[in-house]
Formats: sequence, structure tokens, C-alpha cells
Amino acid sequence: MARQYPLSCPGHTRPVVHLHYSGITNNRFYFITASKDGKPMLRQGDTGDWIGTFEGHKGAVWGACLNSDASRAATGAADFTAKVWDALSGQIIHSFTHKHIVKPVDFSPSNQLLLTGCNDKLLRVFDLSKPDVEPQMLEGHNSSLRCAVWISNNIVASCAEDCEVRIWDVRTSKTVTVVPTDNPVMSMEMSRDGELLTVVNGKLVTFIRTSSYEKTKTFTMPMSMYSASLHPSKSCFVAGGEDFKLYKFDFEDGKELESYKGHFGPVHCVRYSPDGEVYCSGSEDGTVRLWLNTVGKTYGLWRNPGDS
Repeated sequence: MARQYPLSCPGHTRPVVHLHYSGITNNRFYFITASKDGKPMLRQGDTGDWIGTFEGHKGAVWGACLNSDASRAATGAADFTAKVWDALSGQIIHSFTHKHIVKPVDFSPSNQLLLTGCNDKLLRVFDLSKPDVEPQMLEGHNSSLRCAVWISNNIVASCAEDCEVRIWDVRTSKTVTVVPTDNPVMSMEMSRDGELLTVVNGKLVTFIRTSSYEKTKTFTMPMSMYSASLHPSKSCFVAGGEDFKLYKFDFEDGKELESYKGHFGPVHCVRYSPDGEVYCSGSEDGTVRLWLNTVGKTYGLWRNPGDS
């Protein structure tokens, strides 16, 4: 197996618990990281170069996301607020007060709505064009929210500390269906084409088709995983968890393709870049690392000696 040389992105002083990539805009893309140090950071997507730090939270930041063109960022934190930021200036645009810790945040595909999940068991939908209006509430979970993503401009998916994925129609504020899982869900990601949800629960990574809300594949991992991400081409997926390693698996049969160790603590989050050339991981060790999807390829800051 070729040797993987990950890029390390220093800056955080406490565990990195979540990260999110923007879409590609003007041939560029970015990612944002959430950390218990309370200082979410914006970085260049292909190199990990630091761009800026969002200053304003007064507690651990549990969730962070960028809108499609990376002009806005959103964060959820232990200070009971979700904030929307100007990603170019780093200034706070909106601060939405909740009744408990805010964890997941996600912009709708239209970028007009913000979805938040809170430890008070409620999902909230904020209309960013009317920030002073009370948010729409989605009520039905029996425990603290862990994950929440938009499937379309009208449909969202959420997971709490129970064993289910709940699908909602925001037009009616009602649950459409509930997909049971074998274990509590630790991570959930929407595929780039919007067709699959990648759901991590215990030692299982489950893929749910968004057209039918049926499980299409479930693979058993070597140990408990905390996060997984599907390649934009759906050829493979990566996962990380409690043994400090990053794993890559074939999407068709779940066969392990590669595994690498670089972190010095459990891996809390991993996501593929929108071009599929790299994947990014965040860990209990407080570091963010970028990994080449095709080891040995010349890309970003990596250079293959044979290409010179």
C-alpha cells in the first residue's frame, strides 16, 4: 500500500467535533470546522490553509456549515445560540437564541432557511429573510438532537439520541416517516447528488435512499464509527471512529480498500471534498487533517515526484 502523507491543519485547542464543505464556486471550495474551543474556523478546501476564525460564541461549538457558495456560515453552540455569519468578513449577521445547547445546523438548498437541532428535543426552521419572526418548530423526538440535514427545500431528516432517522415535511411540520436503526445515530450526511443519506450507527454504516426512505445498503465496520462520508461518485466511502484511524471502503460490497493512522485521538468527523480528491477529518486530538483520495496523485500541496 502506498504511504499516505496527510496535511495537518493546526489552530484548534480542543477536540474538533464537526466539519462541513461548501459546494464548488468559481473553481474554489472551502470547509468549516466546529470545535469545543468555541472558535469555528474557515479553511481553503483543497489545501487546508486557514482563512479566518469566527469570533463570538461563549461555549463549545458543536455544529457548523457553509451555504452552497460559501458566502454564509452557520454555527450551533453550547451558549444556547445558533449564529449566521458573513463568511467573507467574519461578522455575525444573525444570532438565534434557543432554550438549550444547539448542535446541528444546516442551510436549505435555496439558502433561505436555516435548520437547527437543540438539546430541548426540538428542530427549528428559521426564515433568514425574516429573522425577527419566531421559527417553525418540528416536534417529535424524545431526546437531544444530534444530526439534522435538508433533503430538499421542503424535506428534512433528523436523528436524536434514539435509534431512528426521522423524515419531516416542513410545509406541514409533520413527520413523513421514521426509519429505524440498530443503534443510536452518531453522524448523518446527505450525498452530493441528494440521492442517499449516509447514516453511522454503532458499527454499522447504513445508506438510505431519499426517494423512498428505504435502506439500500448496510455495512459492518471493524469497530464503532463516529462519522462516514460517501465519495461524490459513489464509488467508495470513508469512515473514522474510536481507533484513531481513517478507513476507505468500496461502496458496492463494503470491502476495506485502505486504512491510515494519523490522529492521536478518536476521529469525530470526516467529509469528502466536493471534487472528491481529498477527505478531511477532525479528531479528539484537536487537529484537522486532509487526506488524498488517490495516494500519490499531484493535487493541492501534494506532489508526485514522477510528475516533475
